[in-house]
Amino acid sequence: MYLPNTKWTWSFFLAALAQGIIALSLEAYVFGKYQTGQRINVPPDVPETRTIPTYLAVFMFGFIYEILLVWDALRMKNTIQVIGIVLYNAGILLYAGIQYDQIDDAIKELDRKLFFDHPAFWFEIKPMLIALPILMGVFTFIFAFIAWRLYDEFAWSIYKHISADLRMKRRYLNYQIYIALLKFDFFFFLAFTIQFLVVVDNTTEVEQGLTAAALVVTFCLLFAAAWWVRRESIVGMIIIIVVYFIALAYFLFKLIRMYITDEARQKDYMPARKSLTSFAVLTIALLLVTIVIACICTHNFNKGLKQHLNEKKGDRNKNGAVEMPYVSGPSSGQRMEID
Repeated sequence: MYLPNTKWTWSFFLAALAQGIIALSLEAYVFGKYQTGQRINVPPDVPETRTIPTYLAVFMFGFIYEILLVWDALRMKNTIQVIGIVLYNAGILLYAGIQYDQIDDAIKELDRKLFFDHPAFWFEIKPMLIALPILMGVFTFIFAFIAWRLYDEFAWSIYKHISADLRMKRRYLNYQIYIALLKFDFFFFLAFTIQFLVVVDNTTEVEQGLTAAALVVTFCLLFAAAWWVRRESIVGMIIIIVVYFIALAYFLFKLIRMYITDEARQKDYMPARKSLTSFAVLTIALLLVTIVIACICTHNFNKGLKQHLNEKKGDRNKNGAVEMPYVSGPSSGQRMEID
């Protein structure tokens, strides 16, 4: 099992762990206060009762997933994923700000229906909801600084693995970006779909079934996408790029529908519209970048990168170096060693 082994890898991992523990504690406190703050048992058909637990659950999962992403990035020495984690943290920071307003709105609605005492409950949890984005803002700057130091540290590892061939390094960089994007796509797909399925009322059974099925299929295809790009399957990548365009159309449809539809349907979206909008916009942006990088990776097939990615122990010589064709050399028979 991988453990950080340098000052900056330990710093990055411990910073993510510290942020996760503090944030999870704050969220757990808010959830506990919500569970004990009800005046009476709230009927399950009131959407606001599902809003707050769903927000908190998505938020808590986001921190746990971030810790796993940090460990994975350090294990793989993936500089791009480290930078992506900084941006991911900034995205979760945006969600923390939205969560403040959404929980306030939900509690006010429950108070109006005589299920909650809004002033008393809000007085207890408001400091926690304010502290959370401040905490995340501080840690985002800490992550950014450590990521800058890790960039230099990991650059040497990439040089040793891929060599000084600039074209090969560029192909490997595109591959790293693509794999990192798949991991971030996973979270934003999941977060949007869970909120839609749990919070939005009056969704037909057919639409709910199709949404749940699309979620499962999407996750399977995300894993297949990583497999196909590593094996340089052109047919597989064409299939996955088509799926990306379908997913893009789906999220655009959902985003537009939240604002351009009949008044009754808009009310169904209101308990989670801010949160769903933020996740939909982030997901659409990620999908656009993912499509572009997927096309670039497909263009890079059959140019020597596959041998690096699928390197086996048998490919190493007696000195432990990797032997491979020198793709940019003047002679096709020329070889090089990567120490």
